Amino acid sequence: MSSDACAHTDYEDGEVPEGYPRTGDDATGAEADVWGALAEVEDPEMPVSIVDLGLIYDVTVEDGHASVEMTLTYTGCPAKDMLTNDVRCAAMTAAGVEDADVTIQYSPPWSVEMVTERGREQLQEFGLSV
Repeated sequence: MSSDACAHTDYEDGEVPEGYPRTGDDATGAEADVWGALAEVEDPEMPVSIVDLGLIYDVTVEDGHASVEMTLTYTGCPAKDMLTNDVRCAAMTAAGVEDADVTIQYSPPWSVEMVTERGREQLQEFGLSV
């Protein structure tokens, strides 16, 4: 995918809701495995994990079915379908997961403030000032 997949991303400052960004650090079992798999998925615009960008809002696994709630950096991102497919496929690689679905949430709205410290370092290495 070209680096302009989401060229209209607006990296404005915003407030970070309590409990965000979520990284899965406190997850266990299959949910921890899903978080680990999602940490390998990079944003189509830059080589930074979607977990470190703060795009993953929740992961649950029940009876072999993973549910992932996520957001996008830009609500009209044309890479939405590709990214949600990548997330679904990654979740299905986790031990104990037979199927997965991905739901896009726009609340709370994403902002650059939701990027983890590791993500900020990666963005700076990529050449973006955050």
